[in-house]
Amino acid sequence: MFGYAVVTLEDIAENCDSMRKPVTSGKREAGEYPYYGASGIVDYVKDYIFDGDYLLVSEDGANLLARSTPIAFSISGKNWVNNHAHVLKFDCYETRRFVEFYLNSIDLAPYISGGAQPKLNQKNLNRIEIPLPSQERQKYIVDILDRFDAICNDLTSGLPAEIEARQKQYEYYRDKLLNFGK
Repeated sequence: MFGYAVVTLEDIAENCDSMRKPVTSGKREAGEYPYYGASGIVDYVKDYIFDGDYLLVSEDGANLLARSTPIAFSISGKNWVNNHAHVLKFDCYETRRFVEFYLNSIDLAPYISGGAQPKLNQKNLNRIEIPLPSQERQKYIVDILDRFDAICNDLTSGLPAEIEARQKQYEYYRDKLLNFGK
């Protein structure tokens, strides 16, 4: 069987939250760089504060529980991130992408605080345990899930039955690959 180590996010990622800068919509200067929030691109701005490959994780909002959009998503290039998304930097693509898939597949309720406004604070984010297989196994899992992701997202809207079937297949294999004997 494949072995894995259980690590926390703070063990395997550099948290770059201290570099985030929120800018109210009235003070944003329009431009070419994506301005990210908890669930994706909110706007495009004139300047950037990050340049590279990062994993953003929603910090607050109903989506943390509802999951209508992914709560973890990878970004690349020059961009600006506001204070509604945690910013994590990893040493390699496979680990970043593996953690992205994993976070989007687990129940985060035990890590979420707040009543009306759910919040995943930095302390709770840092203590999320990740069952992390070897680099080779991470690459294998990520390659498979990336292929399924491409199939699901490249199909046209004219094939809804095929899209639904591939989505179920993707979720099945994702859950199997991330089960770790549970």
